[in-house]
Formats: sequence, C-alpha cells, structure tokens
Amino acid sequence: MTNKTSDPWWKGAVIYQIYPRSFADANGDGIGDLAGITAHLDYVAALGVDAVWISPFFTSPMADFGYDVSDYCDVDPVFGTLADFDALVARAHALGLKVLLDQVWAHTSDQHPWFKDSRSSRTSAHADWYVWRDAKPDGSPPTNWQSVFGGPAWTWDARRGQYYLHNFLKEQPQINGHNPDVQAALLDVARFWLDRGADGYRLDALNFLMYDPAFPDNPPATDKGARTRPFDFQEHRYNQSHADIPAFIERIRAVFDEYDDRFTVAEVGGPDSDRERKLFTADDRRLNSSYGFDFLYAPALTPAAVVDAVTKWPDEAGVGWPSWAFENHDAPRAISRWCAPEYRHAFARMKMLLLGALRGNPILYYGEELGLTQVDVPFELLQDPEAIANWPLTLSRDGARTPMPWSQTAPQLGFSNAQPWLPLGGDHGALAVDVQEADTGSLLHWTRRVLALRRDEAALRLGDFEVLHADDALLVFARNHRNDRIVCAFNLSAEPQVWAGAADLTSLLSIGVNGADLAPYGALIARKD
Repeated sequence: MTNKTSDPWWKGAVIYQIYPRSFADANGDGIGDLAGITAHLDYVAALGVDAVWISPFFTSPMADFGYDVSDYCDVDPVFGTLADFDALVARAHALGLKVLLDQVWAHTSDQHPWFKDSRSSRTSAHADWYVWRDAKPDGSPPTNWQSVFGGPAWTWDARRGQYYLHNFLKEQPQINGHNPDVQAALLDVARFWLDRGADGYRLDALNFLMYDPAFPDNPPATDKGARTRPFDFQEHRYNQSHADIPAFIERIRAVFDEYDDRFTVAEVGGPDSDRERKLFTADDRRLNSSYGFDFLYAPALTPAAVVDAVTKWPDEAGVGWPSWAFENHDAPRAISRWCAPEYRHAFARMKMLLLGALRGNPILYYGEELGLTQVDVPFELLQDPEAIANWPLTLSRDGARTPMPWSQTAPQLGFSNAQPWLPLGGDHGALAVDVQEADTGSLLHWTRRVLALRRDEAALRLGDFEVLHADDALLVFARNHRNDRIVCAFNLSAEPQVWAGAADLTSLLSIGVNGADLAPYGALIARKD
C-alpha cells in the first residue's frame, strides 16, 4: 500500500549509476558520451529508478579515466560540451529523473591549473593548495605512507624541490583540504553545477580529503587479510580520515541548503568506514547519505553479511540514512563473484529483489538489470592503471566497465559504430537490452517489477529493518512502516530451504517459492493477511 509522506524525494530512492565511457557512444569514437546517455534516458526512466548518478565527465587527461580532474567546471571533449550536459539535465527532468554528479575533491589531476601553479614555486598563489613536504635528510619521502594503487604516496618534484602527496596515482596530487581557500574553491564548484540543474552529488573518497598535518608514520596493519599492494600493509591512521573533515562537510551541507531538494551521498571506504559514514551523516547539518564497500568486495552474499551491514544503520534519531551497492565501477560484477554459472538465472533475480528490499537507497550499476557478467580483459587490452600496475592481482575494474549491450545483432552490440575502448563481453550479446525487452521473463522485466513494488510500498522505501531469522542460508526480515508490515525471505544458498512462515503470507513478488519451500536462490516479498 502506498503511504503519502513528507519525506524528501531521495529517502528510499533508487539510484542508477552510469559509467559514461561505457554506456552509449553517440559520436562514433568508441567512447561513451553525454549525448549517448541522453539518447537512452527513456530506457533508464522505464526501469523505475528515481535518479541517475553519472561518473566523472569533467575535463581530464584521463590518467584515471575522469577521476583526475583538470577543470571542475567544464566537460571533457571526449564526453561532449556544457550544452550536452544541459540537454541531458533537461531530458532527465522531463522524464522525472534526478541527476547526481560525481565530485572528486580529495585530489585533482596534476594538469589542473591549481597544481601547475602550486608546483611552480613555494610562494605562488596556490602554493599551499596541495600537500608538500621536504625530503628526509637522506632524501627519502617525508613519511612511510603508501598509495592505494601501489608504491609510496609521495612523488618528488624538482620544480619545488619537495615531495607532494598522492593517495592514488602520482598524477592525482592530494588536495590540501585543511586550507580554507581550497574549501571555498570547492564550494564554488558545487554551486556551479547546482546552478546548472544538478540535483545532488556523490562525493568520491571523501575520507581522503584531509590528513594529519603532523605527518606521523602510519603503523603496520594488524589484520592478516590479503596483502597485494604496499597500501595493504598499513593502518591508514594519518594519511586520511582527519577529525576536521566533518566541519567541512557542514559547510558543504550549508551550500546545498541554499537550493531545494538536493541530495548528497558520500563514498567512504576502509576498515573504519562504518564509524566515518555515521559521522559524515550524523545530523541535518551533514550529508544525506553514505555508502561503503560492505558488499562491493565481499567474496560471498550471506545472511550474516546482510544482517551485519544493514543492522548497523537502525531507524533511530541521530543515525544517518544508508545507501547500498552490490556492484559499481570499482568492483567486479557481483553475479560473477557470488554464484556459480548454472545458478545465474535464479541468483540474479534473488539479488535484485534483495537490493530492492533493503532499508536505504539501492544503487543499481548500469547493466546490473541485465545480469551482465564480469569480463576477463586480457592484459594487452587493460586500460585501468591500477590493473596494469598490480597484474594479475588487480581490483578487476576494467572487467566491470565494459560497454553496455543494447542490441544483439548490431555492430559492437549497439554501443558504438567504432571499436569500443574496452572489449565487449563474450556472453553479453545474449543479455542485450533488445533480447530482454522481447522476453517478459527476463531479468530486465523482473527489475522493473521489483522497482515498481518498492515504489508502491512505503514499507520497502522507508520502513525499519527487523531481522526475523538468519542462518547460514536463509534470511528473513520485515520492513515496518506505520501500520504496514512486509516480510521478505531469501534463500542465499544453492541448496533448497524450508521456511514454514511462507505459508501464512500473501505474496507480492516471488521467485522459486512453493508453499514453505524455497528453491536455490528462491525469494519472497509478502504481506500477512
């Protein structure tokens, strides 16, 4: 049942992430662009999502494919023009879609004018807009800090005769987030796109914005998890997550409050992400939502993993609103991570229903509604600098960024008339949009049904999360909102399960359920009579 509420549009909203290089190519150069996105917004709107999040399309030398920005207030020519952006926003709004932009504020490109000026002199106008330090007496870097993508987080620059900090690539120098002039410049960037009609921001790597200005060495990591990069050998106590970040977040929120109905969601990774996510969304003076990597790098989807993640965000005063993603541009496709190939049909439907039933904002990654699998990109075709540097133990990001398949029989599956920047998935033609449009039993049609149910049921959008049962295979929870109660049951295993409670419910949507029996990856969303 639909309940009218005064809650903001973003609370419980479904967000569709588009990686612009890989969604649709309108100009025939093999790389997706803004005009390509605009041409397919009718398809996105028909899914039943509320907003699109577009990964960076700003001017960039593309060392990290747009996450290295050289001009925050323009569109890179590979993606189009500001006029193309305006047309995208106009079309999205006409279809009832909100548009969220990806803001990369923890670092810029080394080609950004700010950094070029900063490296030119220790007395330049932007001299302290980045993080510079003298070498140790022996010439070694100022601290032992390591970069996420491998190697020291410091690079020597002969122009200044100092090291500069970069938590990611050396082409991504670290912003000095403590500097009030830098903060003011970033807030001006926020206003620029909000004034052009953007409805909100996803803030990239926000906990990297500030560091400990005393520059202590990081201690060794105490956990015994996988260590494939030098970054994994440390506790990242001093190069990120400084206690002053929330104060700047409050300044960000004050800017957003100058506009109506805008939304902010932070990406927060790392072992301390739960605490930081809550800190960044603690009250009405901070961000609206945040998401972490609870599921993005999880080796398996288990009841315990779901319960652990979601119950950390109870429906209580002072606790922020969560967002959840099973897939994105930084993680391998979940359907390839979490189930054997023979179960993909059932698993994909169960996974979509679970994502649609969670408390928070579901973030759907482009192609997830088609069940796209991870593509095994050979070394010679890799584009991701992290993958090339850490081969073969990579984050596998290229394999999750391959072109969207629109038509099974069209050249390049309808993505482009030219050779795409990444290879097409060998099995993606059979999963193409036109194939699934013609099959009412497809995952695409199922996704639309799931999102329509979520939109119609306030308990699924806004209700609390009550765990009723969780063992090694079966997860049952209720979503409660006012006088409405919806029960959700999921078999997260490849073995049949029995849940007696299913017999007393009226199904709203189900797969693989017969009375009390749940087939492998069977699922049920229902209401008690």
